[in-house]
Amino acid sequence: MIDPDTPEILRQFLAYHETIKGQSPKTIDEYHLDLRMFLRFLVLMRSEMPIDTDLETISVRHVDVEFLRSVTTNDIFDFLSYLARERRTQDGSGLGASARARKLSAIKSFFKYLTTRTKLLDENPAQDIEYPRMRRALPKYLTLEESRRLLAAVDGPNRARDYAILLLFLNCGIRRAELVGLNRNDVYNDRIRVTGKGNKERFVYFGETTREALDTYLPERNKIVLDDDRALFGSRDHKRLSVTAVHRLVKKHMLAAGLDPEQYSAHKLRHTAATLMVANGVDLRTVQEVLGHEHLNTTEIYTHIENTELKIAAEANPLSRPAPKETHHEKDPVI
Repeated sequence: MIDPDTPEILRQFLAYHETIKGQSPKTIDEYHLDLRMFLRFLVLMRSEMPIDTDLETISVRHVDVEFLRSVTTNDIFDFLSYLARERRTQDGSGLGASARARKLSAIKSFFKYLTTRTKLLDENPAQDIEYPRMRRALPKYLTLEESRRLLAAVDGPNRARDYAILLLFLNCGIRRAELVGLNRNDVYNDRIRVTGKGNKERFVYFGETTREALDTYLPERNKIVLDDDRALFGSRDHKRLSVTAVHRLVKKHMLAAGLDPEQYSAHKLRHTAATLMVANGVDLRTVQEVLGHEHLNTTEIYTHIENTELKIAAEANPLSRPAPKETHHEKDPVI
């Protein structure tokens, strides 16, 4: 819920992203919190309040277009510097690059709305600011053999349901929220209709094994009635399966397969699907469409996959192999 201190211009921006852009409530809340902090920082910098004033105590209700027209690129740099140096996390350090990048993304979106969408401002002070450089960790994923072990370990009263869920993760690379949002009429003969971030729909194709798993599960599903009977996957309490329940069932089967449930999760199965696609020759743009990534650079993280041909080329180099050991003969005695 948006608090009464939120200025009207920010309310309009949030309403635009909720009603026109179709952003999720979580994204709207993040925009609200990040931009409110930014505006409070600006008010503090332009006032005679002590520099160590708690931002949470500063009102921004009066912020309007005239106030925002005075914001400069340097103001945004100052805010990012404040986040890195002064805004403390639990371990006492400033906010990391990822958290700062998220806040900068909200600021960029806000000023783009003010300049491009509503044309309330003539200049966008955030337009050319680069995002903080982040170290991109390689995604954790299951090998093909580990994936097979996981599927082979599925057992119990919900075996058909859980097996179908795991295959959808491993073959289609969908997100947990996308899986629990699936309805029975989203399943077609060779594909599923997925509603992703921003309520964007896409079709994701699957193979024969997934089709067989769904064919095994659907007769069981059709025998039960759920509170939301459209849902493809339900729980024992006759409700649509929740994200938390999916998290638990994945961990359970990971443990049964002898895999570390602390290292792997449902999201890691999404990584596994992408990894197996790239390793088997699927181009990145196709993987981008399958995963529902808005930008290709998000998908490029999967280029860490070992390229077999490059490995063969490296191993063909004579210098990649140890030199043969020389055979030493005893010298003839000197006569």
